[in-house]
Amino acid sequence: MYTGLFDLPWWGYVVVALVLTHITIAAVTIFLHRHQAHRALDLHPLPSHFFRLWLWLTTGMVTKEWAAIHRKHHAKCETEDDPHSPQTRGIRKVLWQGAELYRAEAKNQETLDRYGHGTPDDWLERNVYRHSVLGVSIMLVIDVIAFGALGLTIWAVQMVWIPFWAAGVINGIGHFWGYRNYDCVDASRNISPWGILIGGEELHNNHHSFATSAKLSSKWYEFDIGWMYIRTLEILGLAKVKKTIPQPRFVEAKAVPDFDTLQAIVTHRYDVMTRYVRSLRQVCAEEARRLKAAHGPALDVRALRRWVLSGDVGGLQAEQKQQLEVVVKQSPALATVLSMREELAAIWARSNASREQLLAQLQDWIARAEQSGIRQLQEFSLRLRRYAV
Repeated sequence: MYTGLFDLPWWGYVVVALVLTHITIAAVTIFLHRHQAHRALDLHPLPSHFFRLWLWLTTGMVTKEWAAIHRKHHAKCETEDDPHSPQTRGIRKVLWQGAELYRAEAKNQETLDRYGHGTPDDWLERNVYRHSVLGVSIMLVIDVIAFGALGLTIWAVQMVWIPFWAAGVINGIGHFWGYRNYDCVDASRNISPWGILIGGEELHNNHHSFATSAKLSSKWYEFDIGWMYIRTLEILGLAKVKKTIPQPRFVEAKAVPDFDTLQAIVTHRYDVMTRYVRSLRQVCAEEARRLKAAHGPALDVRALRRWVLSGDVGGLQAEQKQQLEVVVKQSPALATVLSMREELAAIWARSNASREQLLAQLQDWIARAEQSGIRQLQEFSLRLRRYAV
């Protein structure tokens, strides 16, 4: 039986498969995701063309299609128009049929026209890289020549690697299960603090909070291997990072918040909302216990806490939502927490308001928080005064 050009021990073939698929993961996260879809970095033509060639051979994905679908995912996240949200389509559908959802959306010309701008449109793209079957067929021949019959297995692993890990796990579990560093408006989660297996894409909540950041890790204990590769390319002069996740800076609390305070709060709005939620856990727990004593088993305490702390009432029936609204009205503290949460988020959501109007709204919010009589709100208002550019 033909064994190929390379006769390896069994573990050698495993290593080869892992290395080849990891190169593909790196190509997806660096080239397709961070460079093409979000313009978080610029790439030298040398790595750019290598990634395009490699993705053509190992996935058959078309750059314009991938970038357009991903941009639409961000623009329509967790809505019915989101191409692959487990919140609307179900976790099983996205996890196991994510590639099918991708292929279906790739046929939507409106998506490609609206979200596919700025992607490669040279001779190679038009005449070579758009022929997906040709690329993966060439990869099959290369694998068989190199590794013989086992090359078929290696090729099969290459073909399922991205559909499962990227289209399934990241798009599915990344919007369903995990931890959150930032209280962004969608359901994105960090699957793991160590972004190695999927190139750093495991840090999905970080990415959705700061989509144009070339670096996906934000905490000291998080590791993004894709960022390590990008920094290596940058040192070699083959890449240029444009943006990374901004880190909050704090100064002595200002007596009166000014335009710099406003700018810092808007820039770090996800950190602001995350800290706001954390600061209110105690008051929420205290009020939930009091209301539970009054209403008994009929009150779903977990749903109440989820609503107050995150605004999430997904999966609840209309009657349950109505009950929560009635219960919250019986707690001035919770009613204040909820209304002020919405008002705070509205400060950076009002794109038609002037800077003067937004600053006045911020100053008013801080003043009312200090006068609320709720200790956690008062402490948080002091934190807001300390944000700096």
